Amino acid sequence: MKNELKIFSGRSNPLLASKIASFAGCNLGEISIKTFSDGEIWVKYEENVRGCDVFLIQSTNGPAENILELALMADAAVRASAESVSIIMPYFGYGRQDRKDQPRVPISSRVMIDIITSMGADRIVTMDLHSTQIQGFTKIPFDHLYSRMVLIDAITSLGFNPELSAVLAPDVGSAAMSQAYAKRLEMNFALIDKRRFAPNESKVSHLIGELEDMDVLIIDDMIDTAGTTVSAAEAAIEKGAKSVTAIATHGVLSGPAIDRLKNAPIKTVVLTDTILIPDEKKLKNMNIVTVADVFGAAIKRIHNGESVSSLFEF
Repeated sequence: MKNELKIFSGRSNPLLASKIASFAGCNLGEISIKTFSDGEIWVKYEENVRGCDVFLIQSTNGPAENILELALMADAAVRASAESVSIIMPYFGYGRQDRKDQPRVPISSRVMIDIITSMGADRIVTMDLHSTQIQGFTKIPFDHLYSRMVLIDAITSLGFNPELSAVLAPDVGSAAMSQAYAKRLEMNFALIDKRRFAPNESKVSHLIGELEDMDVLIIDDMIDTAGTTVSAAEAAIEKGAKSVTAIATHGVLSGPAIDRLKNAPIKTVVLTDTILIPDEKKLKNMNIVTVADVFGAAIKRIHNGESVSSLFEF
């Protein structure tokens, strides 16, 4: 007899969680999460989870309370005798701090994994990691999903002529992903050589490729402060690009991001809903597409003991 499926949401992105549960064929479970006046978080499941396959949905973007809230949810589920606890993390916070690149600094990605696994979680599911090596930080199953399934459809709907379009990698780190998109969309490819001189601060050094009279697509895993995206867009326009469209999975949109995007020569910004984007950060030229069906399909396959990887081969 198969265990009952139950899906619960933290407070970081309840709208996406509701959509994921709908695609998985169930309603969100009842859970109470409160923050006391002293800042401490309190969690309680308002329904029985004994013997159930429990899935907890929580992106771990800032504030840092989101990761602590997730850890408490996982611990409560384990202590309530859930048969399995799977963490659905649409956006993996601290994913860029994946190595010891200076003396006396932590490997913060590993710390996040250790927190989750030490709470007794059985599985982690996330999307478009900044660095795929993070999967090696844990011995429990770690499913890495891709947003390109929905982003390809979103790009296609914009009606680009492949022969007159180019995918521009905003830095060397995103070159492999951008090349994959260019190949799939049958578009041209260009690359920016960027020099980073501080966190969230970088400068375009060279642009390799032909962009004259082209519709340019800048594709990256995230837009954080938007410095990389905007500088790439400006470089593309200087090279004679006809239009620029920015595409990213995770809309972190921190600090000066919105002001930069407002003033940038970018026609359209396409983001997914892995991170909840508040109304004050939504722009007229911003198109937000949902990844709920991707996570919903993954949850159903995990619950049914089916292959997840075969579903997302592309």
